[in-house]
Amino acid sequence: MDKLKGVFLAKKKNGDVYYRSSITYRNKHISLGSYVNHLDAHLAYLDAKTILFDGKYNYLDYRNGKMLKYEKWIILCNFRDNGIYIKNPIFLHKTYFSYFLYESSEYKFDVDDLFYYSNLKIFKKDGYLFVNDYGMQLNILNRYGIKNFAVEGKDYCFIDGDSTNFSRHNIQIINGYYGVEQKTKKHHTTYIAKINIIGKHVIGEYASEVDAAIAYNKTADFIKDHEISSKQYQYNYIMDLSVSQYKTLYDKIRIPTKIQTLINQVNMPSNITH
Repeated sequence: MDKLKGVFLAKKKNGDVYYRSSITYRNKHISLGSYVNHLDAHLAYLDAKTILFDGKYNYLDYRNGKMLKYEKWIILCNFRDNGIYIKNPIFLHKTYFSYFLYESSEYKFDVDDLFYYSNLKIFKKDGYLFVNDYGMQLNILNRYGIKNFAVEGKDYCFIDGDSTNFSRHNIQIINGYYGVEQKTKKHHTTYIAKINIIGKHVIGEYASEVDAAIAYNKTADFIKDHEISSKQYQYNYIMDLSVSQYKTLYDKIRIPTKIQTLINQVNMPSNITH
C-alpha cells in the first residue's frame, strides 16, 4: 500500500492499528485527528490542504460528508484568516469572537473573554453551558454574575433577545443575589427575600437589594443554627460592604415569626401510637 500524504500509521496499547492525519502550515505542525483507515485520514488532510493552501472555503462552508472534523475546520479557517492558532473552535471577528460548540451552534463573546475560552473548552449538558476548570464543572453564566439556578427572563435576560450573545453589554442581571426577587409596581421597586425550607417562605420585602440579600443570609444562618433543615444554602457575598457595615445591617434584620415557629415543629416529638 502506497503511503498517502499527511497520513501516519499508529498503534494503540493493545496493538490495534489506526491512522493519524496531520498537516504543516506557517511552520506549525497541526494534528487533524485519528481515523480507522488510511483513506479517511488522507481525505481529512485534503480538506485541510484546501482550506489552508487553496483558500477555497470559509468557516461557514462546512458540509456533512467532509472527513475533517467540524471543530478542526473552524480552527484552521481562523488560523488562515487571522493568523492565530487557537486549540478551540473559535473564529475571530473585529469586535468579538464566535465559539462554535457544534455545527450551526454559534456563541458570541467579547474579545476580553478570548484568553479564557481559548484555554477552556465549552460543553453543553441539560441545557447548561459549562467549562472544566481545575477539575470542577463551572457554569459559564457565573462568569457574568449570574447565579446557579437563575432563570432567564426572571433573574437575568439577554437585552437583544439572543441567548447565544454573551457580550457583556447584552446581559442584564435582574436578580443578582440568592433568594432575592425584584418587584416593580407603579414605578416603585422593592426586593423580596425568599428561602426554600419545605416549600418557599417569604422572609420580607426590602427597599434595598443588599438588605434583602443579607436577610436571606441571616435566615439561612438561623435555619442552620437551629437545625430546622439539613439543606445546604449558598450564601450571598456582598462585595461593596466592609465587615462592620455588613454586621450593622445583619443585626437589624429580624427573622419572621413564622420561620421562628418552625423550631417548635422540628423539635416536637412524634406521636406515639399504642
